[in-house]
Amino acid sequence: MGLYDRDYTQENYRSQFSGAPQMRFVSAQLSPVVKWLLIVNAAVFLATFLMPSVEYFTLQWFSVYPTSVGRSLQLWRLITYQFLHGSPWHLFVNMLALFFFGPMLERSWGGRKFLAFYLLCGMTGGLVYPLLVLAGWLDAAPLVGASGSILGMLAAGAILFPNLTVYVWGIFPLRLVTLAIIFAGISIITLLRPDRSANAGGEAAHLAGMVTGATYVLSQSWRAKLRLKIRSGGWEKKMAAQRKLQVEVDRILQKVHDSGIQSLTAQEKRALKKATEAEQRRHRL
Repeated sequence: MGLYDRDYTQENYRSQFSGAPQMRFVSAQLSPVVKWLLIVNAAVFLATFLMPSVEYFTLQWFSVYPTSVGRSLQLWRLITYQFLHGSPWHLFVNMLALFFFGPMLERSWGGRKFLAFYLLCGMTGGLVYPLLVLAGWLDAAPLVGASGSILGMLAAGAILFPNLTVYVWGIFPLRLVTLAIIFAGISIITLLRPDRSANAGGEAAHLAGMVTGATYVLSQSWRAKLRLKIRSGGWEKKMAAQRKLQVEVDRILQKVHDSGIQSLTAQEKRALKKATEAEQRRHRL
C-alpha cells in the first residue's frame, strides 16, 4: 500500500460521516501513539528475528495458539500477539498501513481513544480465531500480527473518509471504501471456500477486526447518547437523594425546635451529620 492523495486534507473537504470535523494536513509528522506502536513492533520483531530462541519462546507464550482450551483462555495473548510478526514483509505491510492511516484516526479521536480502538480491533481478531478452531472450522496454528488492528483502522477510515484516494503499490488509485470492501471480500471468500488456505486464521482475524472497526465508528452516536443517558440518570438519582435528605433534615430540625436535641434518635443524628458534611463540601468547592 503506497502513498495516497490526501483529499481529506483539502481545506474545503468535509467527511461524509455526519458530525466529522474538517481536516487539513499540516505535516508528515507522526502522531505520538502511532510512533510508539511502530517502535515497539519493530523492536519486538528484531529481537525475535535475530534470536531464534526468543522467537520460539514468544510464539509459545505470546501468540494466539489455541491448541487447547487452557491456552485459549490465556487472555494476555489477545494483546501480545498483535506485536509479533512472522516475516519482514508481514511487518513492513502492517507498519506501512499504520504509518499512513493511523495518524488521521489518532488526530481525529485523540491518542487514548485511538490506542483503545487499535487494541480492541486486534483483540477481537484474536478472540474469533480460537472460537473457530474450537468449533472445528479451522486448524490450530500460531496467530501473530497486527493485521486485525490494521484492517479495523481501514474499516473505520472507509466510513469516516470514504472518498479518500489510496494508491495501491503506488500505482492503482482506489477509494478507501472500495479498498475496504475488497479486503472484506477476500477474507470472507478465504473463510468460506472448502479448501481454506493456510492463512484462514489470519483472514478470520482480519474480518473480525474490520467488523469491530466498522461497529465502533457506526455506534459512536448511539454510545454518546447512552453515556449521556447514564450520566443524566445518575444526576437525577443524586438530586432525588438530596431532596429526600433535605426533607428529613427539615423534619429533624423541627423536632429539635419542638422537643430539644436530646429527643433525637441515633439515626436522626447521623442524618443531620451527613447533611452538615455535605453542606461543608459544597462550600469548599
